[in-house]
Amino acid sequence: MRKIDFIFLSAFMFFSTLGYAQDVATIEIISPNENTAWNIPDKITLQWNTIKIDTSKSIRFFLVRNEMVVQELGSFKNDGFEDGIELAKNIGSGNRYQVVAIELFPDDKFNIAKKVTPFFSITNAASDERKKKQQLANANVVTPKKKSKNKPKKQKAPAKTAVAQSKNNTENKTEIRDSFDGRKISYTKEFEFDSENIIIKIWDHGRQDGDIVSIYLNGVQVIKKYYLTYWKKEFKIKLDPTKSNDMFLYAHNLGDSPPNTVSVEISDGKKSENIVLNSDLQSCEAVLISVK
Repeated sequence: MRKIDFIFLSAFMFFSTLGYAQDVATIEIISPNENTAWNIPDKITLQWNTIKIDTSKSIRFFLVRNEMVVQELGSFKNDGFEDGIELAKNIGSGNRYQVVAIELFPDDKFNIAKKVTPFFSITNAASDERKKKQQLANANVVTPKKKSKNKPKKQKAPAKTAVAQSKNNTENKTEIRDSFDGRKISYTKEFEFDSENIIIKIWDHGRQDGDIVSIYLNGVQVIKKYYLTYWKKEFKIKLDPTKSNDMFLYAHNLGDSPPNTVSVEISDGKKSENIVLNSDLQSCEAVLISVK
């Protein structure tokens, strides 16, 4: 290839790539940035620029720490500026905070504009003082010593009683919950896997409308306040192999199109199951998962 042809081809590819990049919706956050230090209770300001996102559209902002939503800052018209935002008073001091901006109702759902800021810091003297007092209070708690007593020797129970007691223990261990935090739980599916170590992937089912959810396993929060997008987010979870594990979806809001609907993929590396779970502020859908 002649040198002049190579230069022409390189220039063509460069400008073609540049043109493609300009056709993709993007968000750039000006403030906060790596030099930002927010102080609670001061109100904060957001500044941003967008490309290929109309001013009639809206951008939703979240304050996150360690990839978990700390506070939803709000949804604002795409005018590039919003001030007077109040932060929650229970947010602690730290330097690992970020703001996430997400385009709402994109024209192309496979190219949603999303931006995450660099880490910045937040200070909250009142929260730090409350935490310090709580730590001191916990340190000063004295656990009373138990008095030793000569306990009489236990007599062996009859065989029938022992069998009945063992049966009751088994029944209690496999008992499933019908409500949580005042919300009704409805079971939709039951699965069985070869391994107690499973991988769960979740993403928004339908349109992305700002759903924030948690997932509980046996009453314990294993996925905390996750903002659903069209991209699959992977979590590793360990089951209790001695019982049927109840896993349910808990909605923290209703998004713009209730109820919260989540696509879930459950896999142990060999077998995979796909389900859709729904949740609102009064009810949660759940599944039962056991280990062979």
